[in-house]
Amino acid sequence: MSNAPEDELEQALLEVRALIESTMAIHRDRSARSQQIATVDGGYLPVLRAAGTLIRGAVRTIDIVDARAPGPGGEEEPARSDRAERNLIYSAAEGVSVRLLARPGLVDEEFIREQLALERPVAIRVARVPPLQALLVDGTAALVVAESAAGVRASVIRVPEVLHTLGTLYESIWRNAVPAGERIVFGDRDRAALARQILGALRAGVTDEVAARELTVSVRTYRRHVAEIMALLGAQSRFQAGVRAAELGLLPAAATTDAAGGTRS
Repeated sequence: MSNAPEDELEQALLEVRALIESTMAIHRDRSARSQQIATVDGGYLPVLRAAGTLIRGAVRTIDIVDARAPGPGGEEEPARSDRAERNLIYSAAEGVSVRLLARPGLVDEEFIREQLALERPVAIRVARVPPLQALLVDGTAALVVAESAAGVRASVIRVPEVLHTLGTLYESIWRNAVPAGERIVFGDRDRAALARQILGALRAGVTDEVAARELTVSVRTYRRHVAEIMALLGAQSRFQAGVRAAELGLLPAAATTDAAGGTRS
């Protein structure tokens, strides 16, 4: 039995998805008598409209899970319109608390920067969770978009048992998730690419001299970059920087080490 929190969370999420699917199957047979589950058909735009309706009707809390499934090549599948989805959040009433739980690779650095300038920013954390998109509002309704054997399915759920399970699970993941914010914003695309290369070198245990040569910078400059990255990640050691980078999904694909101590893909 694994004791890793992420393994326990993944198993819990899988159980929640199974609960949602079984509950939906039951309520499909009782559609004439119950409105506790409403399937959202028609693709992306109807789902976006349903999300907007729930967000604008929120009075206390909005909790969001953005953990879309990886694409065919293993990359995170891009949203139809990230900006359209993010703008929905801004339609929430004043005073509503908003939290966003994102899968590594789906963290929108521009959106993070926007939040840093706001008086009441969206709280954003990062965690490795199975593919799922969900919007929980006031503990009374949820919009869930999940993949199953039948394909992608979206539903507005008002079943108390499912909402309670989703809420409990969200709190558990949130407590173990890594806060996203100014510390993980490396800057422009070039600086972000350099940071990931350096993180890869640290993970592989490459010496400063070899890593600096591969990056065509001086050892002094390389060590300055390492210190800056550690500061951005809030790490007290290189090892801690590697652990935190892995939690945030910032590390590049693993590389092998050659006989000379260098790295190659």
